[in-house]
Amino acid sequence: MRFKSSIRNIQTFTKLASSLSSLGKVAWARFDNDQVRFTIIPEQGTQVWAVLSIVTLLLPSSVYDSIFETYTIQSASPNNTINLELPVIPLHRALRSALGASSANLRLTKRDNVPLLSLTIVTNSISSAPSAGGWGARNNKPFDQNDDNDEMGDPRDGQVRETVVTQDIPIRVLSPASVEGIHEPRCREPDVHITLPNLFQLKSISERFTKLATATSTNSERVVAGAAGPGPKLVLSANMHGSLRLSIATDALSISSVWTGLVNPELDPSHVEGGEEGIREHPSTRMKELGRGDGGGEEGWARVRIDGKDWGKVLSVGRLGGRVIACAYIHTAPRRWASLC
Repeated sequence: MRFKSSIRNIQTFTKLASSLSSLGKVAWARFDNDQVRFTIIPEQGTQVWAVLSIVTLLLPSSVYDSIFETYTIQSASPNNTINLELPVIPLHRALRSALGASSANLRLTKRDNVPLLSLTIVTNSISSAPSAGGWGARNNKPFDQNDDNDEMGDPRDGQVRETVVTQDIPIRVLSPASVEGIHEPRCREPDVHITLPNLFQLKSISERFTKLATATSTNSERVVAGAAGPGPKLVLSANMHGSLRLSIATDALSISSVWTGLVNPELDPSHVEGGEEGIREHPSTRMKELGRGDGGGEEGWARVRIDGKDWGKVLSVGRLGGRVIACAYIHTAPRRWASLC
C-alpha cells in the first residue's frame, strides 16, 4: 500500500481541514485514482461529505487550481482505494505549519508498526550571515565607487537556508469491508435551491438568535430541549424568488431576519434527468410557480428546522470563500433536511 502526493494549494487545504475540525474530530478519508473524500458521520449532528477531484497534470493550474499534484496511489484493493481513519485536528495543525512553505508532500508511511500520514514541509530562508570573503571584497572598494546594491544589501551576501520539517499524524487503516456499507445520503431533487448570503454575516445572526432564544426560554422549554436535543431550533426558509428567512421562536421571543435579491441558480439540463423536460417537471420549477415574484405570501417556501449550535458550526465553511448553495427538501414526515453545496 502506497500513497504520496505533493500539495499545490496548501492554503485551501488548510481552510478545508479547519472547517472539518469544527464539525468533528475524526474523519473517514478515502483515496482513489480520481478523488480524495473526507467524510464525518457523528452520532448526532451534521454529516460532512467533501470531495476533492484529482486533476491530471495535463491541465494547467490556470484552468483548474487543484489541491494535489504528482499524485501516486497503489493499493491491493480491486479499485485501488485506500481508506483511513484520520484525526482532523492534528491534520489541521500540521497543514497550518506548512503555510508559507516552498513545498509540502503528503505520504503514507509506517514507524514502529504504527501507520502514519506524514507531511514533509520544506521552507527556504536567506541567512543574514555573509558568505566567506563577501564583505571583505566589497569593503576593499574605494568609497567613491558606488554600487546600487550597497544601499539595500545584496541578497547574495547571505546564504539560502533550507529547513525540512516532518509532521507525523497517527492514523488507522480501514479494511474495505468495514466501510462498504457507508454511503452518502441519497436525496431527491431539491424543492428550493438558493445562493446563501455572506456566511460570516449569516453565522453572526444565527448565533445571536440562538443566544437570545436560550436566554429567554422558560424553565420548561429548557427541560424539553435538554431531553430532545442540544439547543433551540432555528427555522431556515427559502423560496425560488431570491428570498431567505431565518427565524426562531420561544414563548417569550419571536424574531426573524429576511434577505431578498439572492440568486436561485439556473439548472443545467445536462445534469438533470430528462434534460429540458426534466427541468419543466422539477420540484423547484413548481415551487417557483406557487410563489409570488416579490417573495411575499407563504406559498412556495421550503422550511427546514435546524439546531442553532450545529448550524453555527456548519457555517464555518465560510472560511473557504466562494459561493455556497443551500438546497432544501420538503417532507411530510416531521424530520427536515437541508444540504449545502
